[in-house]
Amino acid sequence: MTADVAVLGAGMHRWGKWGRGFVEYGTRAARAALADAGLDWPDIGSVVGADTVRGGYPGYVAGATFAKALGWQGARVTSVYAACASGAQAIATARAQILAGLADVVLVVGADAAPKGFFRPAGGDRPDDPDWQRFRLLGATNPAYFGLYARRRMAVHGDTPEDFALVKVKNAALGALNPYARYRKRVTAEEVAASALVADPLRLLDICATSDGGAALVLSSLDFAHRHGAARPVRIRAVSTVTPRFPNTVLDLPDIATDSAVSAAPPADSFRASIARAAYEEAGIGPGDLSVAEVYDLSTALELQWYEDLGLCGEGEAAKLLREGATAPDGRIPVNTSGGLASFGEAVPAQAIAQVCELTWQLRGAAGDRQVAGARVGITANQGLFGHGSSVIAVR
Repeated sequence: MTADVAVLGAGMHRWGKWGRGFVEYGTRAARAALADAGLDWPDIGSVVGADTVRGGYPGYVAGATFAKALGWQGARVTSVYAACASGAQAIATARAQILAGLADVVLVVGADAAPKGFFRPAGGDRPDDPDWQRFRLLGATNPAYFGLYARRRMAVHGDTPEDFALVKVKNAALGALNPYARYRKRVTAEEVAASALVADPLRLLDICATSDGGAALVLSSLDFAHRHGAARPVRIRAVSTVTPRFPNTVLDLPDIATDSAVSAAPPADSFRASIARAAYEEAGIGPGDLSVAEVYDLSTALELQWYEDLGLCGEGEAAKLLREGATAPDGRIPVNTSGGLASFGEAVPAQAIAQVCELTWQLRGAAGDRQVAGARVGITANQGLFGHGSSVIAVR
């Protein structure tokens, strides 16, 4: 276990398609987080920016970009890139700087102005790049991958398109209550089933969009938080950023080659399950201690997979957990109280930070109509391209 760091401030820019640059979204989120923390920009000793991307590749050096936009003041600066896990990597970097004594207060920012449609690799030929390979050789866009994963759950666990639709119904109802969400409209299972078929069995409303948006956090040492008057702040207790283990027996795009399980026994946990396990071990807690979870619902089927990978239920039991209402706001373990990516869409470098913003508001008791009663422990989970695991545990 490591020492905790405090979350003094959380701020966001509403997700949508606004037609402006990512810097505007990130600086507005940063100023909101500073105001929430009761701090001024000169109080910040370090800035960690999650790099925005263009089709899977770093587009801008975000740390210095945000520092310049907020006004040069001499702060330490860092930029990180881990695809969809960039925000969690930025949080991990900020926490490490605080625990190492390099800075008392760190601003973490991520924002993007995403292109319309699915993400594509940058131009040029790169035959040694698995992301390029899966597009060029397989024609496997992200929705195609989501559809394949849904088909696997149907074949292995007996999940149905009706189960997937219930995930969207739950998340849309919560997104309708979130002022930062892009889509704020409830939907019915019938509307999901009637939406356009994109990648069988997934329909348009089963798959998240690409979006503009921004999120920011102000983190500090506990000593600084107490001096600043925050007697009982939300605290980050663990950050997991693990990679897969050989042999990875479940194919996971963009990696399309198989790993041999003949010469080496498979690991005890799948990659996604290992992400959560590392976080639990660092925090000294287990799934039974959780009050709320924010997971990476690129598709409705993938949310169900996270239930099992987080240990919220046994293998193959995710759809049952959903049908029982256990992951609803008043259930045993509410999942995606923010509305998830189903309601936000992907603003890649911001989304893991946005997950922690939601945990912060839930643990403070400040989530309004989305509030989970008595929330004390929360977990986030997502996965970045090329094997970037991501999980954050926050407590109060």
